[in-house]
Amino acid sequence: MKFKEFKFRKEVNESIEAMGFEEATPIQQRAIPYVLDGHDLIACAQTGTGKTAAFLLPLLHNIIENPGKGIKAIIIAPTRELAIQIDQQVEGFSYFLSVSSIPIYGGGDGLTWGQQKTALINGADIIISTPGRLISHLEFGYVNLSNLRYLVLDEADRMLDMGFYDDIVTIVKHIPVKPQTLMFSATMPDKIRILAKKLLNNPKRVDIAISKPAEGIIQGAYLVYDNQKLALISDLLKDKEMNSVLIFSSTKVNVKKIGQSLSGLGFNSASLHSDLDQTERENVLLNFRNRKTQILVATNIVSRGIDIEGIDLIINYDVPRDAEDYVHRIGRTARADSSGVAITFINEIDQEAFDGIEKMLETIIYKIPLPEHLGKGPEYNPKRKGNRSRKNTSNKKKFYKRKKTYSKHKKGNNKDKK
Repeated sequence: MKFKEFKFRKEVNESIEAMGFEEATPIQQRAIPYVLDGHDLIACAQTGTGKTAAFLLPLLHNIIENPGKGIKAIIIAPTRELAIQIDQQVEGFSYFLSVSSIPIYGGGDGLTWGQQKTALINGADIIISTPGRLISHLEFGYVNLSNLRYLVLDEADRMLDMGFYDDIVTIVKHIPVKPQTLMFSATMPDKIRILAKKLLNNPKRVDIAISKPAEGIIQGAYLVYDNQKLALISDLLKDKEMNSVLIFSSTKVNVKKIGQSLSGLGFNSASLHSDLDQTERENVLLNFRNRKTQILVATNIVSRGIDIEGIDLIINYDVPRDAEDYVHRIGRTARADSSGVAITFINEIDQEAFDGIEKMLETIIYKIPLPEHLGKGPEYNPKRKGNRSRKNTSNKKKFYKRKKTYSKHKKGNNKDKK
């Protein structure tokens, strides 16, 4: 389906063309008509499916179709990184429009607070905010939401996981009118259904197949003890032609340790974790996005909602806490029609969790033998019944066949660049 079929205003179509978009993704095809028709909406779609444009484009169309004073839309996001990214997309899509927006988040100085306050008082068209920071401004009483038409909750499941349920309810209580409410979530647990029932009025529902990695992702895993992991990372990265590598770990302690070790070994790397202030975090992400930094080591802070193209390799230093996090982590590579490799390190403790990921994906991920000089890793015994060795052999052939194809593709791209 072409974007022109939505019958957006001319200015919106010009912006879409300027951004290089032509065909709508499944979530956009199904969600946009509901938003344009004024329905509340609950949409279930994972990161990378184009959900941001699914709510931004109809909002921009409606805002310029019915101009007026005051804040017209509030988009709530779980992290400052996602808030900034959404605002950047607003800027891109509104290039030919007279629509104003501002991201509102904590961690800045007094000047940042002042800029946010001015935008809220003057009534920027679209506010993109983290929950806590928005509440801080609302409690001072200078934010007028009487003209609010749209409320969007992006990554709603993530916000509830982070403990923002009460904050969301508090924000809604400050809104004197009933806005059109749109809720986007990667998963649909019971707590999301409860929140939807509380906030949404006869919502339409859109479900796009989730929890499956993109076809272009070549997945593999190593059975490895913790004291072998850093050596294995070095082995995977040394003398390899890769533009961007993203390494995930569940703890900031490990993120710091991995980053320091890689820098000590001469790799061009940086770390992203919650101990950095906002400016530092933005600079780290900017340098990685612009290829000034080759390797980024991060906590789950970038596993959702950060759209960086061209990542060649994802390494899960540890097994994610649940299957959905696994999908979001490895979903940072193979964006759109590209390909990429995702490798997970499995120690003796994380095997049951990885087994759960395989069950959810309904596949056996090939366990790659460790390089001989690293010694033996733990045996894989997640207490699953049945013959795993035959399945792993079958997936071995698939892994190396796809990896060979990917390597040829990468070499071709590198030649083109040269």
